[in-house]
Amino acid sequence: MASLRQVQVTFDCAEPERLARFWCEVLGYVVPPPPEGFATWDDYSGSLPPEERDSWFACVDPSGAGPRLFFQRVPEGKTAKNRVHLDVRAGAGLVGDERLATLEAECARLMALGAKHVLTQRADGVNESCITMQDIEGNEFCLD
Repeated sequence: MASLRQVQVTFDCAEPERLARFWCEVLGYVVPPPPEGFATWDDYSGSLPPEERDSWFACVDPSGAGPRLFFQRVPEGKTAKNRVHLDVRAGAGLVGDERLATLEAECARLMALGAKHVLTQRADGVNESCITMQDIEGNEFCLD
């Protein structure tokens, strides 16, 4: 049996490019180059039938270590809590007050990008505090 080599995380959304660019800012991801034969993504999108234009967008970890994120337009809006969410490890390796201060600073940075603070959970354990947030389309994620 072959082992899994790559993972892609897919988001259903209303505005694929806008949401992808938000997550690029959150994670330090980049937009990959457009398909061969196209100078820009706008050129590529313009070559598609009208109903397919702007229907998806993607971003990638420039180091190649993280999964590709794929954003696909769907007609319905978000109606319930995510069954899967991303944990953004902003405080990895930090403990106590330093960890919480780092999480709070990252929360403020992401709110400036349009994210929403939902809940700060402070725990007695050194690495157990986390901040629940929502991205610009209401998808939950955690800073931990």
